[in-house]
Amino acid sequence: MHKQALTAIEARITEATKPYEVITVSPISPLIGAEISGVDLTRDLSNQQFDEIHRAFLQHQVVVFRDQNINAEQHKALGRRFGKLHVHALQIIRTEGQGEIERLEVKATQASKYVAGEGWHTDVSCDLEPPKISMLHIDTIPDIGLGGDTLFANMYLAYDQLSDPMKAFLEGLTAIHDGALPYTGAYGYKPDTPFERHEHPVIIRHPETGKKILFVNRGFTSHIVQLTRQESAKILEMLFRIVEMTPALTCRVRWTPNTLVMWDNRCTQHHALWDYYPLSRHGWRVSVVGEQPTA
Repeated sequence: MHKQALTAIEARITEATKPYEVITVSPISPLIGAEISGVDLTRDLSNQQFDEIHRAFLQHQVVVFRDQNINAEQHKALGRRFGKLHVHALQIIRTEGQGEIERLEVKATQASKYVAGEGWHTDVSCDLEPPKISMLHIDTIPDIGLGGDTLFANMYLAYDQLSDPMKAFLEGLTAIHDGALPYTGAYGYKPDTPFERHEHPVIIRHPETGKKILFVNRGFTSHIVQLTRQESAKILEMLFRIVEMTPALTCRVRWTPNTLVMWDNRCTQHHALWDYYPLSRHGWRVSVVGEQPTA
């Protein structure tokens, strides 16, 4: 890491925080992720509980709640405290628009041909207004009690990894995020209407924290608009590998039954490990619609 990145990491670790009064926050790593205890998500959150969870969420980007036996309505109610619920294109296809569409089923069995999220990505960045928050509740883990961990990466710090000349080069560039890449190319879905495809800045600013973020991901980003295809491919590969080759930017969440993990989709990427085949894992995800990414 160069000196500027190390300075940013030092600032992150030493960042002063206001004490929490009604929840307990225990960091998973110095740079990303925390476990929150002292709250029951099956009950309505008080305003103070919500405010402190939101503050911990913005600070740590990924927050983990253990032993939360929530049902579908409680799961969606929690999401609605943060905004409008997102409807995933795959859930509409799977249910033909007639079933549960505000919660996306996440499952893998011995018969699965793939696992959703296996590879570094930002959820549904192909949308004009990608989800700002995702909340995954896992109710069933592999029989051996291990497997299916999720890795999360801090994309503020991925931006800080860049040299000043590279930051200056990327400012003002935009990239295409195409839903056909994972949904058709990897998963094999062929809907009657095309998947979402939109152009977003390569460097965006978080609407709440004001910090800059590297906003490209291997899952959805096809190319940088202002470059030739060859130039774009080389630059994107370099940017993707910052996440893949820098473990210090990441934390690893180990799932236990009835764990809910909430992450800031604007400033993180994640990678779901499929290391439990032929065993099964099952859960549901609720996401909250965010803002159009801006430079």
